[in-house]
Amino acid sequence: MTRFRTATVDGRSIFYREAGRPTAPAILLLHGFPTSSHMFRDLMPALAEHYWVIAPDLPGFGFSEIPSREDFTYSFDNLARVIDAFTDVVGLDRYAIYVFDYGAPVGWRLALAHPQRITAIISQNGNAYEEGLSEGWNPIQAYWRDPSDANRAALRGFLTPEATRLQYLHGVADEALVAPEAYSLDAALLARPGVDDIQLDLFLDYAGNVALYPNFQAYLREHRPPLLAAWGRNDPFFLPAGAEAFRRDAPNADVRFYETGHFALETHADEISEAIIEFLHRNLPRLAKAG
Repeated sequence: MTRFRTATVDGRSIFYREAGRPTAPAILLLHGFPTSSHMFRDLMPALAEHYWVIAPDLPGFGFSEIPSREDFTYSFDNLARVIDAFTDVVGLDRYAIYVFDYGAPVGWRLALAHPQRITAIISQNGNAYEEGLSEGWNPIQAYWRDPSDANRAALRGFLTPEATRLQYLHGVADEALVAPEAYSLDAALLARPGVDDIQLDLFLDYAGNVALYPNFQAYLREHRPPLLAAWGRNDPFFLPAGAEAFRRDAPNADVRFYETGHFALETHADEISEAIIEFLHRNLPRLAKAG
């Protein structure tokens, strides 16, 4: 069963979901924009048969505390710092990371800071290469080049309920498979006071993630962690080329495509969970046996 908990990290409340036995090998699940650990609701029970699975909500997302912008700078460096401290609080010493969307730059920073802790990487539309960025990023990239009020205001369209719904449905063959409560919950949480400016701050700071890509690529070449790229082929933001590019720095990367969109777990949780279990059992046999 999945348990719903909170941890106090640097004096702030971080909500997280937990499933499986703490004695089993650990997987840290890192969500993206504009969602929360809720996106892992179907994946966690399957993985929990073999692994200890922990999925926190990033600060300002989901049910974690929303520090004011005056008290907390919303940057990916700070999100990663909080999640790094969170792993210490909950007792994650060594763990695989499942990274998706915003969870990728958080996870890349954890890997760079503590390469010895990372047992494997599962990247589900978690980009690390410039060729993985689609034209959908053009308005955000314009904001990077010119962080004017006008360019900031132009990005508010990404925060509407309809934009959130489209993120879930774009590229999905059968929209009836996508639970409407998923995008409705995300839209409701985005609509809370002050969250819009938090997200706009993170849009601007995302430029630093692209600048970090060469560092993470060097990490892959040096440390060679087992890597599974499980990619929604029809993602409007992160292109299949971003998944294929992993093979350049991790020649043994296992790259798999699914005929779905950005939120691949909404339609392919069973297939992706089977791929993860097979991948981890194959690449971490001693850990799998221990679990």
